[in-house]
Amino acid sequence: MIIVKKSGYLKYKNFKFRCALGKAGIKEKKFEGDNITPRGTYRIIKVFYRSDRIKNLTTRITKIKIKKNMGWCDDLKSKDYNKLIKIPFKYSYEKLFRTDHIYDVVILINYNYKPIIRNKGSAIFLHIAKNNYQKTAGCIALKKQHLLKILSNIKKNEKVKII
Repeated sequence: MIIVKKSGYLKYKNFKFRCALGKAGIKEKKFEGDNITPRGTYRIIKVFYRSDRIKNLTTRITKIKIKKNMGWCDDLKSKDYNKLIKIPFKYSYEKLFRTDHIYDVVILINYNYKPIIRNKGSAIFLHIAKNNYQKTAGCIALKKQHLLKILSNIKKNEKVKII
């Protein structure tokens, strides 16, 4: 089990890595845009990655290559809220194919995933941190090398516990 603590550290087996959390910290998530990293235990669903930037991704988790037309819907008005979508898209979304490298590797957890509850929060990922571990909108962000180290070691049914 991967354990994420409010102190800004992630532990997995013998590894302990610094991580960035949501601007509002770890709490019970209330609504879309509240900047909270949601407390709880979540399954890892799949991994999205940029094959042009990450070569030979080693993991037992289902992998999906990020394409230029991929996004994640964060718009409450859309029936595709908190789902992978193709862009262009008429509702609000986050691009997965980004220039800033933070989504070169993205681990999707099952927060508000099945069932999806509108306005409960979307796109809660583990992804690559900015250089200074800048706080996120609710995701967990790590150095690229640390994220890849975890991915190469975790099992298919691994869980993330956010406390």
